[in-house]
Amino acid sequence: MTTIDAAAFWDSVHAARPEARDPRPNARLTETVTGLPPGDALDLGCGDGGDALWLARLGWRVTAVDISAVAVERLAALARSHGLGERVTAVRHDLRESFPPGEFDLVCAHYLHTPCELDRATVLRSAAHALRPGGRLLVVDHGSTAPWSWDQDPAIRYPSPREVAADIDLDPATWTVERADAPRRIATGPDGRTAEVTDHVLLVRRAA
Repeated sequence: MTTIDAAAFWDSVHAARPEARDPRPNARLTETVTGLPPGDALDLGCGDGGDALWLARLGWRVTAVDISAVAVERLAALARSHGLGERVTAVRHDLRESFPPGEFDLVCAHYLHTPCELDRATVLRSAAHALRPGGRLLVVDHGSTAPWSWDQDPAIRYPSPREVAADIDLDPATWTVERADAPRRIATGPDGRTAEVTDHVLLVRRAA
């Protein structure tokens, strides 16, 4: 890992993008959550806010966190403009230092990859412990490199969902792995290009 300033890095990434007016939710979120009763959700690494806004429209109360102040400020303004300001709380948070307080029915972490130092296993373990009984942790990682990704390292290796679950090391008496697979889909990048990509999907449920 490099020693670059994580907040500055992600601020620059978001500042270089046009502001999203109606960002799309991630496909693995919509297929997992559709039909679930709304409750309290935590979106780790919220980015442009497509997941947070989609959940809020379904009636969820969403805490959306990101290390980038640019991303958080944009999402807060966007939620207000869509009439969702009371359902989306956007907060700048450095997961290397602390974890957002509260209990949640859903915690999602989509593409929580970074070139900066981050103990992901500890973050995701904290996420699992933040679930209410019956709550779900959805972790979606890259399983392949999209042409528009900021990380084009040809030597990069993406851990499998089962490897991620092993790293989190949760007690099987309390947490059950409900899904661990690597589906493929056609994705569209920020510049409109499309490509087939692989997602690594891990869904863990806390015992009721």
